[in-house]
Amino acid sequence: MDKTFEPGALLYACTGALIGIFATLMVPPVGVPHFPGAITPLSLTSLAEEVTLAEPDPISWTEDVQGVARAAMGLAVHTVKVRGGDTLADVLVKAGIDRAAAFGAVEAIGGVYNLKKLQVGQELELTYDALGTTGEATPLAAVNFETAPGRSISVTRKDDGTFGAEEILAITRREFVRGEGTITSTLFESAADEGIPVEVMTAMVKLFSYDVDFQRDIQRGDKFAVMFEHTVTDDGRPVRNLDIRYASMTLSGTLLKFYAFRQDDGSIDYYTDKGEGIRKALMRTPVNGATLTSSFGMRRHPILGYSLMHRGVDFGAPAGTPIMAAGDGVIEKRERNASYGNYIRIRHASGYATAYGHMSRFATEFTAGKRVRQGQIIGFVGATGRATGPHLHFEIMQNAKQVNPISVKFPSSEKLAGATLAKFKRVQAEADQAFAGLDKSSDLAGALEPPTAAP
Repeated sequence: MDKTFEPGALLYACTGALIGIFATLMVPPVGVPHFPGAITPLSLTSLAEEVTLAEPDPISWTEDVQGVARAAMGLAVHTVKVRGGDTLADVLVKAGIDRAAAFGAVEAIGGVYNLKKLQVGQELELTYDALGTTGEATPLAAVNFETAPGRSISVTRKDDGTFGAEEILAITRREFVRGEGTITSTLFESAADEGIPVEVMTAMVKLFSYDVDFQRDIQRGDKFAVMFEHTVTDDGRPVRNLDIRYASMTLSGTLLKFYAFRQDDGSIDYYTDKGEGIRKALMRTPVNGATLTSSFGMRRHPILGYSLMHRGVDFGAPAGTPIMAAGDGVIEKRERNASYGNYIRIRHASGYATAYGHMSRFATEFTAGKRVRQGQIIGFVGATGRATGPHLHFEIMQNAKQVNPISVKFPSSEKLAGATLAKFKRVQAEADQAFAGLDKSSDLAGALEPPTAAP
């Protein structure tokens, strides 16, 4: 008879063998069986004695909340930098983005931002789907980068695979900033040592240019102070410098103080502590940062070699430096004028006129017969005509006669009175109180000094 295979027999045989092995292990060398004692119940105390729990580093898991959130959504984040010679498309492709997606994102960005402004070293935050196991190109989900303090570009992929871009403006608030110092070299160098932005000092010099000859009146040991507004983001990053609210200079012991005052029409002008407008009929120095290289009066001509009456003053400045209209008026001449080179003459009120020579070029928007406002750019420093180097030859005429631009006296533009003066006095007291309450060292730590003027 054929034998029939029975699976149960094999199972019984294996079980018996295991029992035998176990029994052998439980017998000590002397041959007496040994049975373990009662099992100790498991408790949290006993577990703690056996297991050491490592405390998580709070910084390591909280420093990138946005990154964690994106990871939770199946997204990955990578930061890249623009390098010399790279286009934005190059940067994206090198980061693993397929060319179609890269050029789609670039096209979207170009609709809201001038890509020519992208700087070497600019950081871009790329958000993309996790890389697949087959090594396919990484699907780009978003691009984010900051274009200026408080401004950023955000690009996101839509459901249909195309990209949309928008400019995002940060929420900002206004703050007062105080700066002050003592002149130890030049005014601008001393202000820079105190952390005061160049654009703020340029505006301050323009305010004082009606009363101060910055070539002769400034001495070592003179003092300056300024309070201005700027905007900052909610996290304290400076965005933009705004108007000066208070400024003072102490020159050879004489204190000059100017205050901003908002008129009923919303415009802001500046007044002395007595309520007298600081704007005069004409500016004495229509070029910022210039050096007085030749005064009014008799001098030996540097080219002709003999003495002549110099009926104006010369301000040395780099070629291309903007030249401002010294006052409101109408442009009478705008032409090439012999030894003056490129020349402009402006007719002002009360019998005054000003002339500007040796310009490299004229401002295109102002031609003969056009009206111009004080401070508007009418041309640029050059060396046309009879000149040894780039400078502005500046003249002031009073009743058709040249007068010394440095010493001529101009009346104030306005003097406040009555209810307007009383209102100004309240504004003045508030400014003094605000200035006194600011700590210059802490406030200037956040002052904005952009490489270019803020929008």
